[in-house]
Amino acid sequence: MSTQIPRPPTPSDDAVAQALARVRAALAELSPSVLELEDESHRHEGHGGHRPGQLTHLRVRIVAQAFLGQSRLARHRLVNGLLADEIARGLHALAIEAKAPGE
Repeated sequence: MSTQIPRPPTPSDDAVAQALARVRAALAELSPSVLELEDESHRHEGHGGHRPGQLTHLRVRIVAQAFLGQSRLARHRLVNGLLADEIARGLHALAIEAKAPGE
């Protein structure tokens, strides 16, 4: 039986956690009923835009009343607008799944 000892957080873990917290706070403006953030940065090592220890590739799954009656493009523009500061900080790729309740 092996026991894994958790490793202490590294500065890069802190940077990613802080970036995810900023993203969560920005998207809270939409009062989502569902908000899932998935850091996919590690999947892009060696590719353009990847920077070790940084949040560079993110998948967002969000359900919010604010998307009701909006096109997919309008939903993506809204999310991109709310995350403009994070994009300016180096978020390189953003995959968005934005739905209204019941979709």
